[in-house]
Amino acid sequence: MVKVTMTVNGRTASGEVEGRTLLSSFLREDLGLTGTHVGCDTSQCGACVVHVDGKAVKSCTMLAAEAEGADVATIEGQAAPDGTLNVIQQAFQDHHGLQCGFCTPGMVMSAAALLKDNPKPSEQEIREYLEGNLCRCTGYHNIVKAIMAASGQDVSALAAE
Repeated sequence: MVKVTMTVNGRTASGEVEGRTLLSSFLREDLGLTGTHVGCDTSQCGACVVHVDGKAVKSCTMLAAEAEGADVATIEGQAAPDGTLNVIQQAFQDHHGLQCGFCTPGMVMSAAALLKDNPKPSEQEIREYLEGNLCRCTGYHNIVKAIMAASGQDVSALAAE
């Protein structure tokens, strides 16, 4: 067993894990942060995206021990303490950027990373950035629209699909 300590959503979190424990498993099973979804265990779907030291990572491909001392942000840390949604979450709600919701945490976390690096991405840039996130329900159009809206861009010209 290995002791790991990291900051998760602004709070210190520690636990003892097997060396092979994935970060996604530590977050879900040990810390109870079940918003980080695991859809494939092979880094294909992006439902498990979290931020580690400010970078978007697929937590199903990172060992919990690799996050020792890191600052980890999950979907649970995105809303304000009173539950008010952040601008990206609100845009997903306002523009119907979700259906079943399974991919949504990973999409929101990926969108946050994109907007941090590129505050006004084009539709094409958003689509390219989201290539590592799979959604089986929406066809991506409203997800792209939500991300553009979250960036403060006018989305009225995007045709409905």
